[in-house]
Amino acid sequence: MRLILIRHGETAWNKQRRIQGSRSNTQLSETGYDQADRIAASLKRERTDAIYSSPLKRAMNTAQAVATACGLQVRTMPELQEIDAGDLDGLSEKEMGPGHLAFWSEWRKGDPALHLPGGESLEELQKRVWWAVERILERHTEETVVVVGHLFTNLVVICRALGLGLHNIRRLRLAPASISIVEFTTQGNTLLLFNDTCHLE
Repeated sequence: MRLILIRHGETAWNKQRRIQGSRSNTQLSETGYDQADRIAASLKRERTDAIYSSPLKRAMNTAQAVATACGLQVRTMPELQEIDAGDLDGLSEKEMGPGHLAFWSEWRKGDPALHLPGGESLEELQKRVWWAVERILERHTEETVVVVGHLFTNLVVICRALGLGLHNIRRLRLAPASISIVEFTTQGNTLLLFNDTCHLE
């Protein structure tokens, strides 16, 4: 299977550098909708057999643009939602109190077992997202599938597919509206494309 991982387009909170987890059901900004259209135009030229998405609005907004261009229906999976950021959801670093700032500094060092306050750890996120990927693999073994997700959902899939420890996640960057492609074969998994934004130029 060829898995095309799309990070949703830009939202106002992306611009404001706010933490945007599964509890924030933000929509795309005007720029984000334009980015979604550009992703759709790019993928319209590619073979696409199915489209899955996180049910959060920013992902669904993006997925629907792609689905319309490809003549497909969006299938939602709740397991593809972004990490539960708990008490930090919606905050910028400037709005964090001393306790949250201290935690945020520690969390950014990359301990995958560390829970966001009132939320998930990266290990828990990877477990639920990978469950969804396995279901998709079972249904579309020889096909090309688009999955529209989020920053951390897409990164934990890439790490798991390549056998990389989650502590490496801090060394990886995915821009809004970026495209990454992972190919799953019986010989092993290969990252064919990472954080591509050429379609936005």
